[in-house]
Amino acid sequence: MPASGIPSPSPRNACATACSGGGATAASESLEARVARHPCYSAKAHKAFARMHVPVAPACNIQCNYCNRKYDCSNESRPGVTSTRLTPAEAVRKVLTVAARLPQLSVVGIAGPGDPLAKPDAVFETLERLRAALPDITPCLSTNGLVLADYVERLKALGVGHVTITINATDPDVAERIYPWVYAEGKRHEGRAGAAVLLERQFAGLRAAVAAGMLVKVNSVMIPGINDEHLVAVNRAITARGVFMHNIMPLISDPAHGTPFGLAGQREPTAQELEGLRARCAGPVKLMRHCRKCRADAIGLLGEDRHAEFANVSLSVEEMEVGLKRREKYLRYAQGFEGAP
Repeated sequence: MPASGIPSPSPRNACATACSGGGATAASESLEARVARHPCYSAKAHKAFARMHVPVAPACNIQCNYCNRKYDCSNESRPGVTSTRLTPAEAVRKVLTVAARLPQLSVVGIAGPGDPLAKPDAVFETLERLRAALPDITPCLSTNGLVLADYVERLKALGVGHVTITINATDPDVAERIYPWVYAEGKRHEGRAGAAVLLERQFAGLRAAVAAGMLVKVNSVMIPGINDEHLVAVNRAITARGVFMHNIMPLISDPAHGTPFGLAGQREPTAQELEGLRARCAGPVKLMRHCRKCRADAIGLLGEDRHAEFANVSLSVEEMEVGLKRREKYLRYAQGFEGAP
């Protein structure tokens, strides 16, 4: 293992393995099927299919300088905020309600407001209930990756085939400026030592997820003067390890949000700086350009958020049945829109 603690890449990444030899056509078709209805993994799918985030993960095991989780918040549209926290039973009931009213719903994600794997019992229960109640839905999960390697097999058994990991650095000297501390194995690790623990575990989780056949998307937050140039190295590292997609997101640092970076005056990147970085990262790994930086309780097509519309919706059994049948018809009809990612 290199001195940085990040595992070396496999000789052949997942894309090379899938696309080599006589199985290239079948592998390509399988990949298209896996992303055809996932609006985050396919720029085409986000025009016809909707996603829903269920906020069942209240706790986090790291501190990010760009994050401030807020509850009972309906006015901010950014990761980490939600208007409510749900139990697994409440979450699945709400998914069924949304599916009955929103036939385009194809994906249910768990992305906060904390990290889904910091206290995973509620997440696993939600996934189990969701699989029983709506087996045709695509479940996915977004994590900081600190303990992902410990749970990959269980997530896969519960039907999770799409995982997003937020990775902002490969160098602990860079990462310690982003993460004040991480909590691992019953201990709080601060500064560079904590950053090194996080990076090692993030790449272990990435490697385990790719080896398990999951489609991995990496989110990276572009922070001017801290990791903006370094993200080219991050892109190279994740490309070598078989990541499917890289989403380079601009820092959100409005002081009104109360994040450490926002309160310290850390500036956001300009649109030109963001596009310049994306251009430098162009290569084998697809770059996501249609991200809308969703809330932890987002509902609807990307680019629209209808969470407030569903805040107090309650359907009768008959209304639920009629709505879910309408959704089935829509999904069959929408097959004509499915295509390459």
